[in-house]
Amino acid sequence: MKSIDTLTPCPCGNSSGYASCCEPLHEGALAEDAAQLMRSRYSAYVLTREDYLLASWHADTRPSSLGLATQTPKPTWLRLDIRGHQSTDDDHATVEFVARYRLAGGRAQRQHELSRFVRERGRWFYLDGEMVT
Repeated sequence: MKSIDTLTPCPCGNSSGYASCCEPLHEGALAEDAAQLMRSRYSAYVLTREDYLLASWHADTRPSSLGLATQTPKPTWLRLDIRGHQSTDDDHATVEFVARYRLAGGRAQRQHELSRFVRERGRWFYLDGEMVT
């Protein structure tokens, strides 16, 4: 995949740019922690990188596909806020986040989730999440 201009902020909100933030993870680099993986997964949703989303999803809970290319209406992702990141041990962590988006030009909506992550063989994976109301 062609890199986005380094002056363009990363979709996750990091002003250092996509090429130095989420792109390396999208191309195979390991996330340092669950929060970094969460940010890269948000960017993958913004960029419709279903390949990365499925690869970073734990095999025990991963769906066969997400259908991002055919999703209608397509969300316009607005912002990611990481509310908290907690490691329960070296290989398990939770990340609380709020992702804001808009469907078909309508009112902004939000997805508030407490996500669980697991690290296996040095690689972090999204396991599952619980919606927070």
